[in-house]
Amino acid sequence: MPQVSLWKLFCVFAKMGAFTIGGGYAMLPLIEQEMTSRGWISEDDIQDIVVLAQSAPGILAVNMAIFTGHKIKGLKGSIVSAVGAVLPSLLIILLIAMFFTEFKDNDIVRRIFQGIRPAAVALILVPAVRMARSGCKSWWTWAIAVVTLLLVAFLKVSPIWIILVTIVVASGISLLSQKKKR
Repeated sequence: MPQVSLWKLFCVFAKMGAFTIGGGYAMLPLIEQEMTSRGWISEDDIQDIVVLAQSAPGILAVNMAIFTGHKIKGLKGSIVSAVGAVLPSLLIILLIAMFFTEFKDNDIVRRIFQGIRPAAVALILVPAVRMARSGCKSWWTWAIAVVTLLLVAFLKVSPIWIILVTIVVASGISLLSQKKKR
């Protein structure tokens, strides 16, 4: 792994924080591109970071910055990456809050936000599709992904129940496949 300065780490995450609209999933392609193209971390590390970030409480984008920074530069890297990822958004939100009341009814501003929404959806879908391709290796993992999507999106089933049932089903399938091998 190449030597990375804390300042460079901060700048890279600040750039991502400034140009990511749509939250953590929208940040995922940028993190993947920035980190792998620089040789800072591997694509496998990205998958591990996403899983860890989703498992930890808090904001996904910040969690990904923390875990990525830690992988690259330890505790100091975690802090610098998190601050870099959050600071631009914080400043932008403060500016918007200061001036939004003057522009909230402006047709141009309203149209800009309407135009940003579909782009944010696409930015969120891209990493979801990539994760599905890399994470779903068998018919039953694809089945779990599709059923989970349907249950959560259309039937509003709590993700907690999905996780619990998935653990039971995956454990059962693993036990059955082990018995068949014996």
